[in-house]
Amino acid sequence: MSRFMGTETEYGIATPSHPEVSSIITSTHAVVSYAALRTGARSRWDYEDEKPLADSRGFDLRRHHTVPIIEPDTVGIANVITPNGARYYVDHAHPEYSSPECSNAWDAMIYDAAGDYILRQSIADIGDLWEDQISVLRSHDPCPPLKIYKNNVDGKGASYGSHENYQYSRHTDFGTLTQALLPFFVTRQVIIGAGRMGVGEAGEVDAFQISQRADYFFQEVSLETTLNRGIVNTRDEPHANAVHFCRLHTIIGDANLSQYSTFLKLGMTKLVLDAIEAGVDFSDLRLKDSVAELKAVSHDTTLTHQLSLVDGRMLTALEILAEYRQRVRAKDQVDERVLTLWGEILDDLGRDPLSTADRLDWTAKYALLKRYVDKGASWSDAKLKLIDLQYSDIDPTKSLYHALVRSGRMKTLVSEETIAHAAANPPEDSRAYFRGRVCEKFGDDIIAASWQTVVLKYSSGTAKFHLDTVDEFDRAELGEILEGSTTADELVANLEKAGHAPMYYHTHHEREHINHPHPH
Repeated sequence: MSRFMGTETEYGIATPSHPEVSSIITSTHAVVSYAALRTGARSRWDYEDEKPLADSRGFDLRRHHTVPIIEPDTVGIANVITPNGARYYVDHAHPEYSSPECSNAWDAMIYDAAGDYILRQSIADIGDLWEDQISVLRSHDPCPPLKIYKNNVDGKGASYGSHENYQYSRHTDFGTLTQALLPFFVTRQVIIGAGRMGVGEAGEVDAFQISQRADYFFQEVSLETTLNRGIVNTRDEPHANAVHFCRLHTIIGDANLSQYSTFLKLGMTKLVLDAIEAGVDFSDLRLKDSVAELKAVSHDTTLTHQLSLVDGRMLTALEILAEYRQRVRAKDQVDERVLTLWGEILDDLGRDPLSTADRLDWTAKYALLKRYVDKGASWSDAKLKLIDLQYSDIDPTKSLYHALVRSGRMKTLVSEETIAHAAANPPEDSRAYFRGRVCEKFGDDIIAASWQTVVLKYSSGTAKFHLDTVDEFDRAELGEILEGSTTADELVANLEKAGHAPMYYHTHHEREHINHPHPH
């Protein structure tokens, strides 16, 4: 099967001109303004199939058995399905972009970058609303101009996530998967780290480290994502047919601006998962103390730290990653490209880490900071922390990352035009195609949606379509139907003819219908 994957990014958000404004409020404004000006659709999220407390180790910590019904514009809850099939919503005190399902790492990298593009549209929208005060947000106080950052720390002890998701087989033993992934997750940060000023949760030590997230993990395995985080997350919420599939919810990665870092993060992990499911043995790479080594690797910018293995060997992160690369096998051209870049980056990091500053986030940031330190600045200089923050600014006119791209000092893999296209169009080979196109074309008729469902109102009532198979409902299957349907009634009728009969609910009180279905 294709290894479907995607990313989730919680962006840092600030209003420098009005720092007293709550980030919950500003995140809500960002999502609602985008929905109003870009899509016109603000559907509720369908929580019926959500099980965030189900654990892959065989138990469920569910605290309630009712499905919440929340209006899409509620402060702190705003939600919208974007035209590209992604979810853009408020998660705690952050705007979050969850990319559509992609069948390969190359596309997933592009759709991850599309999130930055969509968030930049929100920044522009808020700027217009601040000036014009159009009616869509008159029910709330106006929102000041926004600054949005693609990073993972606020400098005050809090960390917010950049997650990855990979579909894998329900038949794969979770214990075997965990033990094979731990050394890989501990060491891959030398390629995918975003770099961070400050060591410790609150950055109490003035020093630079490779990863933004390493200091916030305290267990090898855990269900938690905000406290007592585990290197391997155990959430068992497949967002697909649970009989056949699981979803590896990976919370250990950094938020990347570098297209190379994002592509390798997704591509390397996909190849390792392929190898695990093919029976490749990684047990000889087990670490004595994965949590301690996670931090030790991140704190060593020379990449010479030797990790202690259970069998008594001492290997560097580069040597362990080379072992993983040696044991995986490419299945297609995207895999081949991942393997080639993986090898090139390992070689360059081994020769001189800063030789990768034209491709990797942490070395690019480190090179910028070292220029000031080499001229006499102290690592405690506040200017260095400002550089760290400015690197992650998603505004191309302010971002140091984008300045490096413009100057030719940071390489990219795809053009801005490709990213803009991905922000407006869904992948064509997954169910994201149906979700994105239906929500774009029939936005006024969408009651609720989720990764697995679309709930649509039409003249005879309410229809709920189940999208349990990730590689169905794609353009090849339903493109002509979506193009040829001009109303919700036509869409439902045409889908029925194609063999996609929905589950029906009685009319009236639509919220109750989502919670308590009464099929005809």
